[in-house]
Amino acid sequence: MPLFLLALAVFAMGTSEFMLAGLVPGIAAAFDVSAAQAGYLTSAFAAGMVAGAPVMAALARSWRRRTALLCFLAVFVAMHVVGGLTTSFGVLVGTRLVAAVANAGFLAVALTAATAFGPAGRALAVLLGGSTVACVAGVPGGSLLGWRPAFWAVALLCLPAFAALWWIPDTAAGTRPAGLRAELAVLRPVAGVLAVAALVNAATFGVFTFLATVAAGVAPVPVVLGAFGAGCFAGITAAGRLADRWPGRVVAVGGPLLLAGWLAAASTAHVPAVLVALACTQGALSFAVGARSSRGSCTWRRTRRR
Repeated sequence: MPLFLLALAVFAMGTSEFMLAGLVPGIAAAFDVSAAQAGYLTSAFAAGMVAGAPVMAALARSWRRRTALLCFLAVFVAMHVVGGLTTSFGVLVGTRLVAAVANAGFLAVALTAATAFGPAGRALAVLLGGSTVACVAGVPGGSLLGWRPAFWAVALLCLPAFAALWWIPDTAAGTRPAGLRAELAVLRPVAGVLAVAALVNAATFGVFTFLATVAAGVAPVPVVLGAFGAGCFAGITAAGRLADRWPGRVVAVGGPLLLAGWLAAASTAHVPAVLVALACTQGALSFAVGARSSRGSCTWRRTRRR
């Protein structure tokens, strides 16, 4: 039960990360800003994740595990309460940045804590399954609720995870890390692989952020977002199996197909059936190629440490 409650929090955090794809038009209208300006909310969250992941992971080593999870979760919930109440676009952007940092810290600690509840592979699959389900169900659901209720829903979904924290085995506070330089140095040999993964994900979520705007007047927005989420789930599942049998082929084949799909979408997105189909296939290819690139860098790092 504690593991599934943690997965529920990860689902809520994944929904928060991705739900703006369906909320950009509503937020733009509510704050009287352009769709491009509303897209800054996604940029702020991405910046918080990029900066927060290594920093929070390093800092959390010197905290008690339960304390770290409690603090990160409380900050994340608080930012969504403030975001659901604010009438200032600048404040909303700030809440997205801080929420992303808290999200990154929570995941860094929760990934370690999850292994206390069973075999590591199964525990991590349950925990990270929340992010995948967020694409399939959370994002379309958010677009149906509207932007303020969506923020409140994310905060409420996190509340059961507070109960799960009392079941998590606590740890003593550790020593303060020497710095991030040593951690980052390990990644230098795979900088090219990480760059590919970053570009693929940047392209994916660059389009995903404005998918509701593109779909408006063409096809039902929840259907398009749901198709994208279903494709993401199928793509990451297939990539996990195919990459074990044919390393490298997922990227070699999927990369050109992904590029061709974006070119096709640029010229045919005005056709409802084509838009839905491309949302599904591009979601699958994006997550397959992006996940395979990231997996390659992680495999190299584990081998290096051994």
